[in-house]
Amino acid sequence: MTYTDMQDKKIHQGRNIKRFREMLGIKQEALALELGDDWNQKKISLLEQKETVETDILAQVAKILKVPAEAIENFDEEQAVNIISNTFTSNDTSTLNAVNIQPTFNPIDKMVELYERMLEQQKEMIEKLERLIEKE
Repeated sequence: MTYTDMQDKKIHQGRNIKRFREMLGIKQEALALELGDDWNQKKISLLEQKETVETDILAQVAKILKVPAEAIENFDEEQAVNIISNTFTSNDTSTLNAVNIQPTFNPIDKMVELYERMLEQQKEMIEKLERLIEKE
């Protein structure tokens, strides 16, 4: 695939919303709840099937998922895989030795950071559910 082909290839924004939502462990129902009364699981499912998402909805979803809207607009999984496969090189014939066993970051710190973020999101969701229950 040439560079021009990559530029012509459409990025499926709905599928990107689904990817980010699933990576963050957020269910369609929870995203619908965050988007407001007009939304439900079925509507989220339909949104995730759309190739192009309206800018205002994309911005709302990005804010809820805590990712930049540009990430949803521009993420191309195939292109990312191509970049990784084309830039990954090993000076050793052993595949095992090609893996960086001394990363420049502490994996445990990253795991703790992710866990804390998940806990914060869970806490926010519980607070919102409690507010909903109080309204009824």
